[in-house]
Amino acid sequence: MAKTYDVCIRGAGIVGRSLALHLAAKRLRVALVANDVPGNPAHSDVRAYALSPASRTLLNAIRCWPDEAHATPVTRMQVQGDQGEPVVFDAARQGVPALNWIVDVPVLEALLKEAVRFQPLIEMIEHPARAELTVVCEGRASKTREEFGMEFETKPYLQSALAARVRCAAAHGQVARQWFDKGDILALLPLEGAQGTLCALVWSVSPERAQALQDLDAASFCRELESASQNALGSMELTSERKVWPLQAAQARRWIGHTHGASWVLAGDAAHNVHPLAGQGLNLGLGDVAELVKILDHRAYWRSVGDTKLLRAYERARKADFALVGGSGDALQQLFGQQHPAWQAVRKIGMLGFEHSGPLKQWVTSRAMGSKHHTPGTT
Repeated sequence: MAKTYDVCIRGAGIVGRSLALHLAAKRLRVALVANDVPGNPAHSDVRAYALSPASRTLLNAIRCWPDEAHATPVTRMQVQGDQGEPVVFDAARQGVPALNWIVDVPVLEALLKEAVRFQPLIEMIEHPARAELTVVCEGRASKTREEFGMEFETKPYLQSALAARVRCAAAHGQVARQWFDKGDILALLPLEGAQGTLCALVWSVSPERAQALQDLDAASFCRELESASQNALGSMELTSERKVWPLQAAQARRWIGHTHGASWVLAGDAAHNVHPLAGQGLNLGLGDVAELVKILDHRAYWRSVGDTKLLRAYERARKADFALVGGSGDALQQLFGQQHPAWQAVRKIGMLGFEHSGPLKQWVTSRAMGSKHHTPGTT
């Protein structure tokens, strides 16, 4: 007799495994379809994510939060525009220990894989299995989304992101730094704990410039980087490969449905993509996890996990959050992408006003920290 499952999750990345562990903790039987592509050991993984306090709480609940060496708390953020004083966000002013944490992706993935291995209610399978609910967490290029006939509306930014790791002469001081300059967006994110000198960089530039930066020798690339970062951390040494990928904003037209006699939902990058300038991509995906687990856990005993009324509530809640976060990031990208001198003056006035806006700045900071999200199992 074929095994039966409550939920089949297609995609075993950070979002998929986090969801599987939370659902199993609620005593649901989960099939997890791995879509891992074997990596080349000669190539390093340069990804790092800025995770909010809400995301940290969600991962802590399944005991998958990395140690201090691999989850560096950000106590201060500095955002520098074309000219004028920077916008500064400070954890102490918010009364919190950190604004967010910069997390080393390979370490987080290893913790999630190990946790899944020891959870008896999760079964790793190679092919999708029948279940009351299928959750699609396969990323932006999801084949299952296409199989279900769901439109994925994309808006290319005409920019590519270049990511790498660099060792800096000066300690980062737990400060996340970002520069907007004539459409280019550079972020340096602190790694290796409070006293570290290693940073993850994400540099959003035109596709042509991204290719040119990737083709430079290491020394020339570091000189370009030092100039773009206004020598804020002194001389730099490239410690990894440089990875480049195209940027887009996107979302599926519908995030839930009923196909082949069973219900499905989309989560993570399979449902939505945002520009990396606000560092909210994975936070949105983990917000999907929190909302779906909360709704399924609080359902009436007689409702199936595939009940469309429940799933519509998930879709409404998450689309509303995405509209705010994704829309804000898109607006910032469009604003700072304008080259005319008049727009530079507008940006200068806007950043100065925002820096001294008081309650507005406090509200934006609170939203970015994910303060509205609930952790599964909490109210």
